[in-house]
Amino acid sequence: MAVGAVTCFAPPLDAAPAIFPSPFDPGEPHPLARRAADELLADLRRLDGLASSHGFHGLHAPGGGKMFGVLVVAAPDGRIGYLRGFSGMLGGAWHVPGFVPPLFDTAARDAFWPAAERHLGELDRALRALTDSPDHAALRAEHAAMLARQAAELAELRTRHRDHRAARHAERRAIRGGTGLHAGHPASLHASGPVDGGDLAAALHALDQASRGDAAERRRLLAAHAEERAAWGARLAAIDGERERLEHERAAQSRTLMRRLHDTYVICNARGERRPLRELFAPGEPPSGAGDCAGPKLIGHASRLGLRPLALAELWWGAPPASGGRRAGQLYPSCRGKCGPLLPFMLEGLPLAAAPVFGAAPVLGAPLAADEPRVVFEDRWLVVVDKPCGLLSVPGRDAGLCDSVLTRLRAHHPGVLPVHRLDLDASGLLIIAKDPDSHAQLQGAFARREVDKRYVAWLDGTVTGDRGTIELALRVDLDDRPRQIVDPEHGKPAITEWRVIDRTAGRTRVHLFPRTGRSHQLRVHAAHPLGLGAPIVGDRLYGRAAARLALHAEALAFLHPYTGRRLALERPAPF
Repeated sequence: MAVGAVTCFAPPLDAAPAIFPSPFDPGEPHPLARRAADELLADLRRLDGLASSHGFHGLHAPGGGKMFGVLVVAAPDGRIGYLRGFSGMLGGAWHVPGFVPPLFDTAARDAFWPAAERHLGELDRALRALTDSPDHAALRAEHAAMLARQAAELAELRTRHRDHRAARHAERRAIRGGTGLHAGHPASLHASGPVDGGDLAAALHALDQASRGDAAERRRLLAAHAEERAAWGARLAAIDGERERLEHERAAQSRTLMRRLHDTYVICNARGERRPLRELFAPGEPPSGAGDCAGPKLIGHASRLGLRPLALAELWWGAPPASGGRRAGQLYPSCRGKCGPLLPFMLEGLPLAAAPVFGAAPVLGAPLAADEPRVVFEDRWLVVVDKPCGLLSVPGRDAGLCDSVLTRLRAHHPGVLPVHRLDLDASGLLIIAKDPDSHAQLQGAFARREVDKRYVAWLDGTVTGDRGTIELALRVDLDDRPRQIVDPEHGKPAITEWRVIDRTAGRTRVHLFPRTGRSHQLRVHAAHPLGLGAPIVGDRLYGRAAARLALHAEALAFLHPYTGRRLALERPAPF
């Protein structure tokens, strides 16, 4: 199969979509896109067993997985087929038979990239040679030893001077009237009898001179240390200056090279309009890898071939990334960070379904009842409600996301304040304070981890073991908000305890006890391979979308902010 060739569907065919489905919709793709994705998956599974298959053997190595995509297209003569693509490179190659080529101008890139890459490599080698050389390491060790010696000398001097000072104080007291010191005490000098005025002045002067002598000794030592450090500073400055120069040059060369690379991407849309990649990300710069995702590559190649895009589907194949959030064979929407600025422009000129808004509820069938959320407990100081799935805890930033638990409660109780939040897709017990004092006390209890919380969830998979604790640090995925990813270096600590309560038909029912309150904590800890390795049923971000997310906050226990009595509440899950 040639690079970028169209794969034609065998009959029968489902009806082609009249409107291009939003590539950012996490729901089930159009049936034709689903069929194309299934055919691609079958080929990927077959290629896994072929040692000679180009680049495919490395996909299951740690960190080797990647996104693939299919784009259903219509030819000018009405025939319908699909294109295949992958993100970035496959097996170190941009061009792989059967898959679309990259978006960039290959000739323009080849004109400068090899030389630029060699120059960056030379800078990297020079930096490593400078920082990793034995001479440099020995010099750093010698410098550290010098600093340690100076610190020890100064500490010894301080101890000695402190003893001198204590002896002088004792002697002054003895001179001025006696302290009952025994004759052998160092401070008993001059204390054996009356001291006349001249002897007293001379004795005190001698003590003052001794004090000034200690101060002078300290100044001499500090000056000697400073002179020694200055000499060392000159030796290190030459090395550090060269390292900083190389680092600055490499950073500048990288920025220049990245801009030149981005300038080789020219993005087209269905109207035939062309825009530089950097213009679509202005006023900022495109992130690394922008334009190399499967979706933009597929749509761009379809435009070059004169094909009309009909529907897109993207899937993950291979080992999951270390940050989690991807499972082999699972379909995912296009990312927001890299594809968000590109795909809307590339699809201009086509009838396009609206992209889902962050915080918008999934389509669940029947709308929420007007009396939702149901009140579980209420008094003068707080109200606890059973939040339904699909209702925000608080209003979203978008003007169209004003309906929420807080909005509905404020219609009857102006001034109520949210104590904590539940995910839009989750349901369960939610505490709302009625006054600022109660709000502050309850939030303090959450911060001190004095609130006991129990969630129940169905997981899509069979969990090994019956109980345990998950500790995986989390942060937001900057390329695909609002998704969260595991990041041991930059993430915030997140701890979840879990216990299995049922297993049936390939699913596991668990109790989850969050000990921290990070965004999407339970969802990521369930889905990540280092967690439970089984996403929550219906998780449209970390698993497979369904009618609802099978996650419910079923129990809360905390001290009442006014009475101080323990309040324990439960609400059974609706699933």
